[in-house]
Amino acid sequence: MGQIHTAGPNEALVLSGGCVGSENKRTVVGGYGWSCLCFTDVQRLSLEVMTLSPRCEQVETAKGVALTVTGVAQVKVITEPELLSTACEQFLGKTVRQIEDIILQTLEGHLRAILGTLTVEEIYRDRELFANNVRDVASPDVGRMGIEILSFTIKDITDNVDYLDSLGKAQTAVIKRDAAIGVAEAERDAGIKKAEAERERLDVKYAADTAIADSRRSYELSKASYDQEVNTKKADAELAYELNAAKMKQKIRSEEIEIEVVERRKLIDVEEQEIMRKDKELISTVRAPAEAESFKVETLAQGRSAQKVLQAQAEAEKIKAIGTAEASAIEAIGKAEAERMRQKASAYKQYGDAAMMQLVLESLPKIAAEVAAPLAKTEEIVMVSGGAGSSGSRMSSEVMQLVSQLPPAVQALTGVDLSKTLSKLAGAETVR
Repeated sequence: MGQIHTAGPNEALVLSGGCVGSENKRTVVGGYGWSCLCFTDVQRLSLEVMTLSPRCEQVETAKGVALTVTGVAQVKVITEPELLSTACEQFLGKTVRQIEDIILQTLEGHLRAILGTLTVEEIYRDRELFANNVRDVASPDVGRMGIEILSFTIKDITDNVDYLDSLGKAQTAVIKRDAAIGVAEAERDAGIKKAEAERERLDVKYAADTAIADSRRSYELSKASYDQEVNTKKADAELAYELNAAKMKQKIRSEEIEIEVVERRKLIDVEEQEIMRKDKELISTVRAPAEAESFKVETLAQGRSAQKVLQAQAEAEKIKAIGTAEASAIEAIGKAEAERMRQKASAYKQYGDAAMMQLVLESLPKIAAEVAAPLAKTEEIVMVSGGAGSSGSRMSSEVMQLVSQLPPAVQALTGVDLSKTLSKLAGAETVR
């Protein structure tokens, strides 16, 4: 039975014994390896960068001045197979802290050795050179352990006797002195240069002013000549421009008039077309319907007129036929009546007064009915008499008086004297 082990790119996996052989070992970086249970030893070595801070306190320099130096180093295990195998031999089984302590002691030893060969001024003046010397000297030793120095810098340099401060003060004083001298010399040179520059400036200014005056005079003369020429050309140009403008305005006006004429013609054409369209529209919407309606009304009127004429003719024919029939009937009736009257007259003539009397007597009830017809609608009749005597005698006398007035009335209506005719009847008396 076995087990698979994996390693990332920041560590080395070391397999030894078992499946890899009793005298061999296998190193895997960023991969995996197979181990046999109880027969294979599996160890890991970190390949990450380690930051170290080597510090040497109170180390005497070449001139016996004690300094305390602190540096910063970046180191890591080399991944080349041979050097990685060397590092595995040196550091397997140790923690990262233990590995850092071993490398730190090596760097501090070399740092102390380099400090003893240099003066304070050399160290102070060129820290980069000092750091490069330490790295160059220490690299072979740590390289034999499979370690690579990626960078080494000096972080801090101090002392307990203020040597560095004095060195800085002296250097500062020298620098200040040189600076003051430089400033004074610069100010002197600046004054001289300034005066020379001012003189040269005035010379140049005066010469420039003279040249400017000459140039201005020449300019004014040239300008006057140019202005005269320009004004002349300008006047000619303005006159020509005005003439051309007038011509162009006249031409434009002519074109505008032509355009207006064309527009008016077009408007006239449009109006004529519009009139024609409106005429057609009126014809189609008003005149044609009106004519159709007029024709309809006229036709209906003619039809009604013909109908009325025919009706009138028919009515006339009807009336004529009725009149003819009535006339024939009347004629027949008249003839019959005439024949009847003739026969009655002949009979009356044959019978004489007796027939006449019979005719009168037959007519009296009809006459009495016609006379009494208005009185039939009277509810009450009051007879007023102004003579003396009783009411009964007065009533009798009034009745007798009315009866006595009947024969004259009959005679007036029929021409028959009723009293004379009645007197001829046997046993009749005339009422007076």
